[in-house]
Amino acid sequence: MTVGDPAFWVALLQIIGVNIVLSGDNAVVIALAARSLPPKQQKAAILWGSGAAVIMRIILTIVAVEMLKLPYLKLIGAVLLLWIAVKLLIPEEEGEEGISTSDNLIAAIKTILIADLVMSLDNVIGVAAAAKGSLTLLILGLAISIPLVVFGSTLLLKLMGRFPIIITIGAALLGWVAGEMAVTDPLIRDWVDANMHWLHWVAPAAGAVLVVVTGKWFASRAESHKDVVDLVHEDPKT
Repeated sequence: MTVGDPAFWVALLQIIGVNIVLSGDNAVVIALAARSLPPKQQKAAILWGSGAAVIMRIILTIVAVEMLKLPYLKLIGAVLLLWIAVKLLIPEEEGEEGISTSDNLIAAIKTILIADLVMSLDNVIGVAAAAKGSLTLLILGLAISIPLVVFGSTLLLKLMGRFPIIITIGAALLGWVAGEMAVTDPLIRDWVDANMHWLHWVAPAAGAVLVVVTGKWFASRAESHKDVVDLVHEDPKT
């Protein structure tokens, strides 16, 4: 397909449409990872994280079909995504010694990249199919999608400041995605389809519940520890 071919533009619109639909969970990850940073650092994390994630997704898309045939890959990705989701629910301690703003920024970008890599295992298949083998279409379509992801992340950050419950909902969404990934791994997919088809909706729900319960438990422990430390600092004699 060439640029002058109408099919090229139809395919490009399809790629952009796929990315709009599939970028919702990625925007959630970016917003969650950047929420504890200062405003200037939030913008940097969103820009660098989104840009690097899209470049990584281009590379991943090229080899996605073969990667998704490998057993265990989705199972490992699901466990990793569960861990990321739980970690995002645990509040970071303010003024932690030895941790600079730049360290937190790098950590946020790492979280964005890892989570995007895991969640892109399924997403890139739709993009690769829409590109119909055209690398130009693939790169162009994903590049156009960058502002969409950035805008979505920025909007979510503002909403999280006003409605903290969105943080919990976002983490639960990641748990849901992890559950979906686990039961579609090539190692167990056929067995699940034949014997326990109901796992396709139970596993995502279980993943969401697991993330929220575990994350809230760790968060409460972190808060209790913080209260004890504050009490000791206020009254050194105790």
